[in-house]
Amino acid sequence: MKEKATFWRAPDIGELELLKATYISHTFSRHTHAGYVIGMIERGVEVFYYRGAIHRALPGDVVIINPDEVHTGHSGDRSGWTYRMFYPSIDMLRQVAGSITNGSGEMPYFKDAVIKDRQLARQIKGLHHLLETSQSFLERQSFFFDIMGRLIIQCAGNPPAIRRSGPERTAIKSAMDYIDENITDNISLGQLSTHAGLSPFYFSRLFRQYTGLPPHAYHKQQRIRLAKRLLMKKMPIAQVAAEAGFADQSHLTRHFKQIVGVTPGQYAAQSR
Repeated sequence: MKEKATFWRAPDIGELELLKATYISHTFSRHTHAGYVIGMIERGVEVFYYRGAIHRALPGDVVIINPDEVHTGHSGDRSGWTYRMFYPSIDMLRQVAGSITNGSGEMPYFKDAVIKDRQLARQIKGLHHLLETSQSFLERQSFFFDIMGRLIIQCAGNPPAIRRSGPERTAIKSAMDYIDENITDNISLGQLSTHAGLSPFYFSRLFRQYTGLPPHAYHKQQRIRLAKRLLMKKMPIAQVAAEAGFADQSHLTRHFKQIVGVTPGQYAAQSR
């Protein structure tokens, strides 16, 4: 296996920096980051110095480094290690913490550098992969606030109290109407939460509570319903994809079958 590293930014999430890499002989010298280092080990063992101690992170472990903390990094054996990492700024995680209470948030502080939680590691890996592949602003942002919010609630030494939901059903219904009225747009979580007058994490949690679906899944469902109506009108599938806000016919087909159970072509033929 060769060393390789891919670095990129997510412009729709405050220029969030991301890295996926495999290192074998590479060694990180002592250094700090202005923001947080959050990620998970996919393969191998990473060994690093942090707060006066040596830590070993194994496959399925979550790794968290607080801002401006000196740390190093190298492989724990000859085979190297593979990991996926996020580098959110202090303001970004403070915003997520504030969203949990729908108010202002403290700077999260994580006391454990290595967290052995396989479920959380899978969620972090899933988010990282999503930000590598998905083009949906609503899906990307919803998952980011959801997973980072869970991380703060479960692992921060100063977790914010989760606000109990109040009489916000009208705000959620308004957001649902906004989605229906702008169904072909690449809607962002910020647009929806602002429209509802709620913070992003709190809005996302309430939306799921009231509808049974996260905002991006509801948006996709409504697009599929529109596509079904257009297919019944004998509109060509490629045109249906464009009219319903999908990137192309294959994009429509993939999501259509996930929900309906058949392809758009099969649905159109059987409907006629």
